[in-house]
Amino acid sequence: MTAERESEPGSTAPARGHGQGHDGHGPERDDDHGAVNGHGHGHGHGHGHGVAPNADRRLLGGALALILAYMTGEVVIGVLARSLALISDAAHMMTDAFAIVLALVAMRIAVRPPKGGYTYGLRRAEILSAQLNGLTLILLAVYFVAEGVQRLADPPAVDGRLVFWTSLAGIAVNLAATWLISRANRSSLNVEGAFQHIVNDLYAFISTAVAGLVVWTAGFARADAIASLVVAALMLKAGYGLLRDAGRVLMEAAPAGIDPSELGTRLARRPCVEEVHDLHVWEVSSGYPALSAHVLVDTKGDCHAVRRDLQELLRSSYGITHTTLEVDHVDEAAPEPGEHGHCEDPHGPRHVADAGAPHRHAGTSPCDH
Repeated sequence: MTAERESEPGSTAPARGHGQGHDGHGPERDDDHGAVNGHGHGHGHGHGHGVAPNADRRLLGGALALILAYMTGEVVIGVLARSLALISDAAHMMTDAFAIVLALVAMRIAVRPPKGGYTYGLRRAEILSAQLNGLTLILLAVYFVAEGVQRLADPPAVDGRLVFWTSLAGIAVNLAATWLISRANRSSLNVEGAFQHIVNDLYAFISTAVAGLVVWTAGFARADAIASLVVAALMLKAGYGLLRDAGRVLMEAAPAGIDPSELGTRLARRPCVEEVHDLHVWEVSSGYPALSAHVLVDTKGDCHAVRRDLQELLRSSYGITHTTLEVDHVDEAAPEPGEHGHCEDPHGPRHVADAGAPHRHAGTSPCDH
């Protein structure tokens, strides 16, 4: 098997052969520009992943300043009004501030270039940040549930008027902070985690304002404890969602919305493809899907053309622009007598071509030399 490299558009560089194509990160695919060995590994690297650091840091910083200023006043008023709902809102805002600080720190870490043993860089710092945010929300929610139940049994006197007006101010602050963070790149699980904190706090302030109004006008003191339980429920929901999504990334599960079986079947139905196995699809970090697979091609097929065809399908249909495809002719992958096959320990199912599919060899295709 000879190794020759296909030239890039506008380039006179020789092309590399049958290899493994690894296309770019960005919204548009880079052409191959990597080294090969054995079956070959061509790697292309764009820069479309992650957040826009400068713009997003300014937006998050503005939201952080608003939250810290309001949170300080809310703690003082919550103590004076003896309102658990206000204090729980302040605690929720503290986690908002903590989430934004972690997001800002994770942004700086994540954009550091790969070096040493960290070949992907430190992109997963944002996933660890999201997990910590989720865990913090759940722990605080448990505390406020316990305290809220106790206050339902023995409600203290609450200044409903202070609770009401303070909550209205909190709604205004949270609306401003939500607007700022909504303009950031929420494809990052890290930024999305901070956004979910703020949105849930907005809902919490609305429930607290209603409770304050009820205490003020009707004298029903237990409304404050009920509002704190509503806040705790929102915190549990948001915390669970963050832990679940971050856990999927850490466990290298397929990105949400992508069915590996359906994807493998679709790849195997492309012209000239006989089999796809060792198919893996995962997320390096949020918004950064990656895929690798071993593809066996008909003996008439052009391995380079098949690889480019599959890469374009993955880019256009699934948004996967970071792919590593090892492409071989069927006869080249067959084992010699007494030797193991190419994949001694294949992972996952084999996706085999449907020979009867009418489109597999129709018209111009990678099978045409």
